[in-house]
Amino acid sequence: MKGKLEPSVRQALVEEGKSLKEGLVALEEDLVHLTDKLQQEAQCIPNTTHPDAPLGSEENSVLRRMVGSPREFSFAVKDHLQLGKELDLFDFDAASEVSGSKFYYLKNEAVLLEMGLINWALAEVSKRGFTPLITPEIVRSSVVEKCGFQPRGQNTQVYSIEGSDQCLIGTAEIPVGGIHMDSILSEPSLPLKYVAYSHCFRTEAGAAGTATRGLYRVHQFSKVEMFVFCRPEDSDRYHEELIGIEEDLFTSLGLHFKTLDMATGDLGAPTYRKFDVEAWMPGLDRYGEISSASNCTDYQSRRLGIRYRPSPSDPSPASSKKGKGSTPAQFVHTLNATACAVPRMIVCLLENFQQEDGSVVIPEPLRPFMGGLHVIPPTSN
Repeated sequence: MKGKLEPSVRQALVEEGKSLKEGLVALEEDLVHLTDKLQQEAQCIPNTTHPDAPLGSEENSVLRRMVGSPREFSFAVKDHLQLGKELDLFDFDAASEVSGSKFYYLKNEAVLLEMGLINWALAEVSKRGFTPLITPEIVRSSVVEKCGFQPRGQNTQVYSIEGSDQCLIGTAEIPVGGIHMDSILSEPSLPLKYVAYSHCFRTEAGAAGTATRGLYRVHQFSKVEMFVFCRPEDSDRYHEELIGIEEDLFTSLGLHFKTLDMATGDLGAPTYRKFDVEAWMPGLDRYGEISSASNCTDYQSRRLGIRYRPSPSDPSPASSKKGKGSTPAQFVHTLNATACAVPRMIVCLLENFQQEDGSVVIPEPLRPFMGGLHVIPPTSN
């Protein structure tokens, strides 16, 4: 076009240029559509599993550790619902009228117990080098998907906000996972360890029955979550560290619990390996899950675009000038673990530390976080 051309030739080239531009726009639109479709298809593929993870469904999970033994009671044991009613700690009936089933009001000492559990968990985990966070509780649907959760569908656990591309979080794992989205971290900054407090919202689609009564399975609850970004070669080690922290926390409260290496059929799409903690709940007369620790390897980081640049093997000025000092960025590994899921901890504490006179003893580590309260006393009526 810059050369000397006949007018007819120039006009033909102009028309060809317009045609190419229009064709490019159409191709770019197709690319966006195909990229979205590829993303949807890729999200159907789960993570690989650890070679040591037990194969099969949940009943094939393997016991890793048993801590303590069930407390022996010399009186008739009450469940947390009866204790909560007698001690005036909950109101499910009013919450049902206001919000619907599986919602609740906490009252009196139960409020102190929730706040005490949260502050105790944050304090204990922060001592171990974790940065405290309070996260957003509304996130984009795309971030939910990239973390391995399905915000749409018949049995989704996610509450979506109508008329928007946003959802309520089901766990702080989602906003913490997204905090370094589309970034390259430096190797010396790893590991990045966070302990996050948030409310969590879950539809609990398909959950029903006596095993889910009361506080055991609810639509809204408070939780303290641990999250780690690390180098791939370190993730197994940090997985052991996370489950160790959980075991230390629950042991310090005097709970009887077991830790399980969960079978592959019980693992969610992002999970490479998962350890569950199940505590004895005497009022329910069974073990109930109170915590888990998961290694998601690079499943989430690939979707979220979180990488790190390894330090160059030869950091000398000579190698940098030759371009040999720059190493390609790699995807980090992500791990998450529950430090304290408040409602289930309340179930455990009320049922395990109930007394014959109807009172409940507060475990010693929680007392400084509850204004020095030692006992939830029985009501006078």
